[in-house]
Amino acid sequence: MKRILIFGNSGSGKSTLAKKLCESKGLAHLDMDTLAWDNTVPPQRKSLDESICQIREFIDSSESWVVEGCYADLLEQLLPLCDELIFMNLPLAECIANAKARPWESHKYESKAAQDANLEMLIEWIKQYDQRTDEFSYSAHRRLFDDFTGPKREFNANDQGE
Repeated sequence: MKRILIFGNSGSGKSTLAKKLCESKGLAHLDMDTLAWDNTVPPQRKSLDESICQIREFIDSSESWVVEGCYADLLEQLLPLCDELIFMNLPLAECIANAKARPWESHKYESKAAQDANLEMLIEWIKQYDQRTDEFSYSAHRRLFDDFTGPKREFNANDQGE
């Protein structure tokens, strides 16, 4: 049984690493982006309780899993259940390059064009990682990582997760 949490800035390679782990170890995969937001314009975060309920449904249905996202408030709910923590702490320039090169995420966007239309906003979001103080920030992620007492790894480059 393996239960892994992966977190970090947007564009840090969370989804790529999660997919590799799922394929190589036969784990179920949850991308928190798929349950953290209401389908509204502009998008709004779901209530913490609603997101946690959906996460619990996922983990109750799978013995072994990878959950990935940038939501420290949701991730901390799963800390007592995980076997390993992975902090994707890549330099901002690498996160931006990854965001520019990311393939179409059909589970998040209706088309590659719709995803690309969001790229400028995403790059600005990535650039603010170190300055933000919210649940998506470097400081929140650093605190999660530093406070976790179980097995953990911190990756500072794309090729470390391979």
